[in-house]
Amino acid sequence: MSLPKFLLADHSQFPDTVYVLHTEYPRFLLNVTNDEVTWFEAFDQEDIDELEKESIVLIDEALSFYDSEMEQFDA
Repeated sequence: MSLPKFLLADHSQFPDTVYVLHTEYPRFLLNVTNDEVTWFEAFDQEDIDELEKESIVLIDEALSFYDSEMEQFDA
């Protein structure tokens, strides 16, 4: 089964917070409210160098996904 690249998530204990979950490597959870990123992968130093470049693009994509999903609620 193929998963979507991004998913929206929320939690009843944090009613004012919305998350975007990135389901592909490197998997992460982005708190859209404060831009905090939680990574679900363990990285070694070589990975970190590449991740720094890639993470900017992935977080921008996650925020764009969030914006497009929110536009659907406004319609």
